Amino acid sequence: MHQQENTKRVRAEVKFPLILIHTPFGLDFFDKVAATKAARVYAKFNIYLMPIITALAICLIAMSLVATFSNAAARAGERNLGPQSNLLIPGLNPYLPWTYGWIALVVTIIIHEAGHGIVARVYNVKVESTGLLLILGFPIGAFVNIAQEELSRTPLKQKSAILTAGPLNNMIIALVSLFALYFIASSLTPIPTHNIPQYGVVVIGVGDHSLASSIGLSKGAIVETVAGQKVHNTDDLLKILKSNLGNTVRIMWQDDSGHKITRSVTLPSVQANHGVLGVTITNGIPDPVQVLNKYKDAFTFHSNPIILLFPPTIVQEVVPYSDLMAPKYHSNILGPAFPAVANMIFWLMFFNFNVGIFNALPIGPLDGGQFYNSLIERKLNSKKKKLKNASLVVTLVMTAVVIMSVFVPWLMR
Repeated sequence: MHQQENTKRVRAEVKFPLILIHTPFGLDFFDKVAATKAARVYAKFNIYLMPIITALAICLIAMSLVATFSNAAARAGERNLGPQSNLLIPGLNPYLPWTYGWIALVVTIIIHEAGHGIVARVYNVKVESTGLLLILGFPIGAFVNIAQEELSRTPLKQKSAILTAGPLNNMIIALVSLFALYFIASSLTPIPTHNIPQYGVVVIGVGDHSLASSIGLSKGAIVETVAGQKVHNTDDLLKILKSNLGNTVRIMWQDDSGHKITRSVTLPSVQANHGVLGVTITNGIPDPVQVLNKYKDAFTFHSNPIILLFPPTIVQEVVPYSDLMAPKYHSNILGPAFPAVANMIFWLMFFNFNVGIFNALPIGPLDGGQFYNSLIERKLNSKKKKLKNASLVVTLVMTAVVIMSVFVPWLMR
């Protein structure tokens, strides 16, 4: 393998809102890793794996579309989160935690780009620079600038290995993270609890300046009765509240210390977009034993494995290390640190999985798009003029499907 030139020069490039800090300092690392036998084996191993990752991505998008088309509750939930919930940017996405999110995002992009750089050097394709990637001044990861002219002349199999390395790196980290989450879940034991109500719904979020906050209803409270009627699930609560709009009702709940509290409150005459009380609630009282067993069963496909991808910030009642459920367990390995460790591992898995499958989609500038464009061009070899725009058509169709998956909840009410 030929050593690439290292100019030791740092420069900044602004592509608003992105700032690219080009540095040569990762080039020696790529060369050293690429010279190992493990890197050469890895480069050969991943040549044919891009279609598998792409198939997984398209399958998940199709499943999401089917669920969105067929389930009004799912559409309502996505509307409540807003279109920004589809962005993997902490701070813009309402359910991505700030600290875990930024750490996971930076690590994910570094892992992704390192895959491209190392495999490029295995096949002697020049890496012009590496560097830090910032958005509006915030670091969101790293980049690897591969010489595009050399990459375009690279044989298709080698180019496939280079393009696949990024998404495959992400999928490997996601898989390792899943194993780690199973290990943590297996270390948990439910803590015996007392005085748990036989009915009610748990408050997992209270809106600012909401009716709930004005009467002292807080996160972790269990709402038991409204207007003298028992609340067993979310449907019960919604029906009782809607039937009493404009009336003064008494609400009884148990706070997270086990104290019973009753307050009188006058409900608004019209239901607002954020609901009557302005709270996010669970559908009943989650049983710690059942939650833990169902979560562990998902790893063995005895229950729906999709729940492993559910963010603990959204469905707190089904994730044992969420803010709601974590106090109900003890880890015989990590002790009280298990929620922080489990959440960090989850977000590493979540970011790597999503970045991996998204980059494998057959959309123009993405890794998958570049691979399939090259494949189509090599196979057609410009002989069939009527198919010369096939790669553009594939990109447009796939882009339309992705856009539709985002905006269907607003198109179908």
